[in-house]
Amino acid sequence: MSGKKKKVRVLMVCLGNICRSPTAHGVFQHHIERAGLTDVIRVDSAGTGDFHIGEKPDKRSRAAAKKRGYSIGGLRARQVQPEDFEKFDYILAMDDNNLRDLMLLCPKPHRHKLSLFMEFADSNYSAVPDPYYGKGDAFELVLNLVEEASEALLAHIMIHDLNG
Repeated sequence: MSGKKKKVRVLMVCLGNICRSPTAHGVFQHHIERAGLTDVIRVDSAGTGDFHIGEKPDKRSRAAAKKRGYSIGGLRARQVQPEDFEKFDYILAMDDNNLRDLMLLCPKPHRHKLSLFMEFADSNYSAVPDPYYGKGDAFELVLNLVEEASEALLAHIMIHDLNG
């Protein structure tokens, strides 16, 4: 046995990388830390669009996350880059539109890495809805869905990627 652990890299993707994907990034990072797996699982987030590059997550996302004990204020928006398709093992879109955009950008040999984040959850939601123009508890709903999918994703990775 070599003693070298496999590293798993996860990329969360939404449109602008200021609401859903940084929330998913922060929540999943919290789950990784709680499980003691920071040495083997890495998470990042990006957007398919370029209009928020360098910006902090939306203040409503930061406030909702903070209320639940997640810190996402240190994250900065970036756009998906060609090297991401090679670098990451899981590239998880928050909705069908972003998944479609990723499919168009992704080289064929790496398309198996693309899926919807909510595919990992046992939920009535197939996508994480964009809260940007939402009303009421839209950011709370995002957190609920992201927490559920993060737990399920971590369990999946532990079984399928780290158990061997």
